[in-house]
Amino acid sequence: MSVIVTDAGFGPDDWTGGFTALGEAANDVLSLDVPSDAEPEALTEQLAHLQMVRIAFPAFSDGRGFTLAKRLRLMGYTGRLRAHGHVIADQYTMARRSGFDEVEINDDLAARQPADQWQFRSDWQENDYQSRLRRG
Repeated sequence: MSVIVTDAGFGPDDWTGGFTALGEAANDVLSLDVPSDAEPEALTEQLAHLQMVRIAFPAFSDGRGFTLAKRLRLMGYTGRLRAHGHVIADQYTMARRSGFDEVEINDDLAARQPADQWQFRSDWQENDYQSRLRRG
């Protein structure tokens, strides 16, 4: 089972469309599973039609998914963007700033890092260095 983390806390997965692997995708798919080492340009033609992109994080120390998310947003992708895999609560702020709407974690991680640890980082828009400089 999976737990979906948003700014509101933990919730169930409401996506029912399934996922298609990037290499197996046709132009009419609604959602893609994308590895962290994918080139965003490989998605250019599909971005306008996709409703969900789920980017894999094979290890919490692998930050390529954050860069990929940011690049997809800069390319104009406006659909749901989900981080999937080994993302920890300390990385939630970075995930949101780079463009992710939500994070999908397994039940074991949710038990080790309860919702309050994730929600502590949900004020991602105000609690950053540049915002403090602007206020100063």
